[in-house]
Amino acid sequence: MRYADDIVLGFERRADAEAFFHQVAERLQRFGLDLHPDKSRLLEFGRHAAARRRSAGTGKPDTFAFLGFTHIASQTRKGRFVIKRRTVCTRQRRKLQELKRELRRRHADPVPTTGRWLRHVLHGYYQYFAVPYNVDQLSQFRYDLARIWLRTLRRRSQKGRRLTWDRFRSICDTWLPAPRVLHPWPNVRFRRHHPRQEPYAVTPHVRVCAGGAP
Repeated sequence: MRYADDIVLGFERRADAEAFFHQVAERLQRFGLDLHPDKSRLLEFGRHAAARRRSAGTGKPDTFAFLGFTHIASQTRKGRFVIKRRTVCTRQRRKLQELKRELRRRHADPVPTTGRWLRHVLHGYYQYFAVPYNVDQLSQFRYDLARIWLRTLRRRSQKGRRLTWDRFRSICDTWLPAPRVLHPWPNVRFRRHHPRQEPYAVTPHVRVCAGGAP
């Protein structure tokens, strides 16, 4: 039996982050738990991370994955600090493979029937992933899904093999909605409770060790 949970914690000072990291590991061991050795880490992340790492010659700030998003310490064109969230690539590929299998199963369905189903799928996908700075990733997802659907239609008959991308584009425009940002910007949601970004983040991943404490 396994139980896992993920959290991300932010600290202003590195010493506080390191102290928490070690103390939580010691406390978990008392209950037969430990931190996942590959997923638990201490990383510098925040508005000053890029400048500090450049001065130290250590490259760009590390990224981390959480709740299906890759979190990136970046900046706007005007140089203001911003956290960009992009769909985790492996998760996006898995979703496309799942839809590919389902489209093959539905290959004999009429185009409007499949189109309505795909529209529903995209609406649900956008409801979760349509955050600021992720629209390009969602546009790529829509494009890849359209190509899979086109290949499925071309396999249906001799007539389907003559279906060109230009002719298929009107089908896409009808049934596959284009992505747009559906969630408010983080500063709108969190400004009241989080007045400044924290430069250090700890991302522990907890698991149960079979047979008691390690």
